[in-house]
Amino acid sequence: MGTRQAVNRLIVSVDAEGSSQRDLRGKLHLRDMVYRLVEDALRAVDLPADRVHLEDRGDGVLLATDPATPPEAMVGLWLEEIYQGLREHNRGGRPDARLRLRIGMHAGPVADDGRGLVGTAVDQACGLCDSAAARRVLAAAPRSDLVFVVSDWLYQSVVAEGGRFVEPEHYRPAPVEVKQAGLTAWFHVPGLPVPPLPAAGPALATGNPSGEGSRTGAPGGTGETDQEKDRQPVPPEPRREAPKYVFEQIDGDSTVLDGNTFEAGSTAVDQGRKRRTGGGGAR
Repeated sequence: MGTRQAVNRLIVSVDAEGSSQRDLRGKLHLRDMVYRLVEDALRAVDLPADRVHLEDRGDGVLLATDPATPPEAMVGLWLEEIYQGLREHNRGGRPDARLRLRIGMHAGPVADDGRGLVGTAVDQACGLCDSAAARRVLAAAPRSDLVFVVSDWLYQSVVAEGGRFVEPEHYRPAPVEVKQAGLTAWFHVPGLPVPPLPAAGPALATGNPSGEGSRTGAPGGTGETDQEKDRQPVPPEPRREAPKYVFEQIDGDSTVLDGNTFEAGSTAVDQGRKRRTGGGGAR
């Protein structure tokens, strides 16, 4: 049996895309590959099985590291190993066997009741991984195989500090809904300068649906700043028509109108005449 005492741990939720669309053989292959990728990456950061809680989640896994494990190892080398393992697995393979992952990560106090982990940190890590925002980001990057989502706390406390294989400049924030609560999460798609954050309602910031090949440092991968996105188009100025008549001189008994001189008492005006620069009598 586990202990009900809450301990601060790093929580990682890993989920595979499109598992429900596979047949039994495909599901078994998917599960085998997910476990293989996760365990190989754990060995790369020197985390043996007795220092990690690994829990099956059907088409994914939930893991929690030992409290003594440096979190930067998980957001750095561990994630890089997952990314490179995915690339190797998917290179030259059949499209129907392609594996794409969503990974959510958070940290906080959790308890183990012997059946699994319990705590708000678990809810948030799983919620980030399974959020509509994470699904849309991965769908908006069709040539990528991994979207990584971390909580705002984890980004500010760990990712923003940088380090080996940690690239905070390639993360972008966006609001997400987790358990009917609005949170800020940070998204990263390894291999892209910025993650694509498509316009998808209030749960996700606006951005470029493709995101690939976009300008580095541009929010949402569009190559535009937030001010440029929000700027309303300036309507063209209304066309100003030239006045039909120009009074050039009103002097005594005569008036010069559009270059034509009219004597006092005249009411006939030829609207079709062209303007002349000099004076002259009406013809």
